[in-house]
Amino acid sequence: MKAIRVHQFGGPEVLKLEEVPDPTPGLGQVLVRVRAIGVNPADTYMRAGAYPNLPPPPYTPGSDAAGTVEAVGADVTDVAPGDRVWVFTQAPTGATYAEQVVVDATKVYPLPDRLSFAQGAAIGVPYLTAWRALFVQARALPGETALIHGASGGVGIAAVQIARAAGLTVIGTAGSERGLALVHQQGAHHVFDHKLDGYRDEIMNVTHKRGVDVVVEMAAHVNLNSDLNLLARFGRIAIVGSRGDLQLTPRGIMAKDAIVTGGTLWTISDRDLKAAAAALDAGFENGTLTPVIGQEVPLAEAPRGHQAVSGANTYGKVVLVA
Repeated sequence: MKAIRVHQFGGPEVLKLEEVPDPTPGLGQVLVRVRAIGVNPADTYMRAGAYPNLPPPPYTPGSDAAGTVEAVGADVTDVAPGDRVWVFTQAPTGATYAEQVVVDATKVYPLPDRLSFAQGAAIGVPYLTAWRALFVQARALPGETALIHGASGGVGIAAVQIARAAGLTVIGTAGSERGLALVHQQGAHHVFDHKLDGYRDEIMNVTHKRGVDVVVEMAAHVNLNSDLNLLARFGRIAIVGSRGDLQLTPRGIMAKDAIVTGGTLWTISDRDLKAAAAALDAGFENGTLTPVIGQEVPLAEAPRGHQAVSGANTYGKVVLVA
């Protein structure tokens, strides 16, 4: 089969399409014929060597995929060959950038008929991250107000849809007219352009100067101090992305009795993963959750996919098509 291999850390050009041996499922494992692969910002950090605790190259990138079950281990009974599935490997280098992938059976989930394979590949990291940020990190409750920064990207759209379905008032930010329209279309009650001066004042105005209860933050290195100013008392900030350092003012946390949390999806507990998957499955079945695909890129052009996901004005999810 063909797979993308990384033999040294570097730019998108280090992603090489190569012929590799076909994998075989063992006990408790499932072999999936991959039809689409999710491209996540974390994939680009790993490729560049800018991610903690990475295994040394060579490796095959990827954590998300969707396709059909090709074969199962002898002790696997929950899925069968031919089933449409989405997978989340729960490993930063889970080898999904390939025509086939072997996954632990507990990380394979049914893909509803209403969703395409591309949409299935957009579920794992984005929707699990958004669900965890809202309900585990930030402990969001119905009736509260949530600010989703960078709401037009894969995680952002997932967070908007999930928060809206859970009964929160949703405020989203984006950096382009196209992105702003998308965020509004996906259910945000209020949408603001984070490139414009004064947008934070507008956020405070729509909350009647009270502030927001929850922030899902994609770019903490830019926004964290400002987020503290936007919080209501006892507000919570869930950091899910940061591309650099910042100088933090602890008094901002103290003044609001705030909680600031962070984490990576790779450490999600089995209990939280099971709960998240069940909640997402219900949303996909009843139509309240629907992944939005921004670009579909052939597997052989994986470098282009990495360039797209690293752009400033994200729009939906970037997926590779195998």
